[in-house]
Amino acid sequence: MLTVSVVIPAWNEEERIADCMLNATTQSVAPLEVLIVDNHSTDRTAQIVRDFIEAHPGTPVRLLHQDKEQGLIPTRNYGLDQAKGDILGRIDADCMLKPDWIEVVSHLFEEDPDAMGATGPVAYYDMPGKELGLKSDNKVRKTVYRADDGRYLLFGSNMALRASAWKTIRTEVCRDKADIMHEDVDVSLHLIDHNFKTVYCQDMNAGISARRMDTSFSSFHHYMQRFKNTFDAHPEHSREQKPEHTLYAIYPILRAFYPVYQKYLESADINPAERIWIKEQMELFHKRDTEIES
Repeated sequence: MLTVSVVIPAWNEEERIADCMLNATTQSVAPLEVLIVDNHSTDRTAQIVRDFIEAHPGTPVRLLHQDKEQGLIPTRNYGLDQAKGDILGRIDADCMLKPDWIEVVSHLFEEDPDAMGATGPVAYYDMPGKELGLKSDNKVRKTVYRADDGRYLLFGSNMALRASAWKTIRTEVCRDKADIMHEDVDVSLHLIDHNFKTVYCQDMNAGISARRMDTSFSSFHHYMQRFKNTFDAHPEHSREQKPEHTLYAIYPILRAFYPVYQKYLESADINPAERIWIKEQMELFHKRDTEIES
């Protein structure tokens, strides 16, 4: 089985980093390593990671520090460069991986030697209707999140690269010092530059926060402009459909409902990140207990 490293860039993520590490390590197949790459956090992010490592002897979690430059891209690059797995997973620090994520990713690349990058759908764990949200996101990403002749674009909250592919493009990916591009789309287009195959897998599931929707329209609009900016930086690439149009359509609904639902979660003392994969985790634990008994 191919080994999988999980790289998680982190800056001031004390609220969710513990849940993220727990989901990344509570898997049907263990990751080779989970690299938390701290980038000058001013909150308790690094200390929470150290406490997690101390509380879980033998955990594959490692804390790295990228202190030379502030920003997601240099932090991401540093983590991917340090990773030792055959496959390099890359998620955000508020992401919650489904308990079979490592297993699905490993099998995916093992069964398709031509696959160099992979991505899958996400569910908003701090909004209601996880199953419906996952199905909707799956439909959008399968049909709209593409470039050129239908090549799949990778989504930074839920993506993986073959280590050999990263070594090929690592010096080519855009640095984007102006911070106006989508770094995951940029990585995708650099993979396509080499005619590397990117694949979509609906079983490669992750949970993410809808906090991006809890911003002003001006901020959201500038974030959506990153799609255009990224393709402008890659004029040799094109796209027939624009995923930002779909996101613009759902923004008003999520923007209005998100704070209301957060108040409900707070009043009910519910940690949505902790509960997103409870059913799947219980099934995994039951399966392990059955295997031990037999």
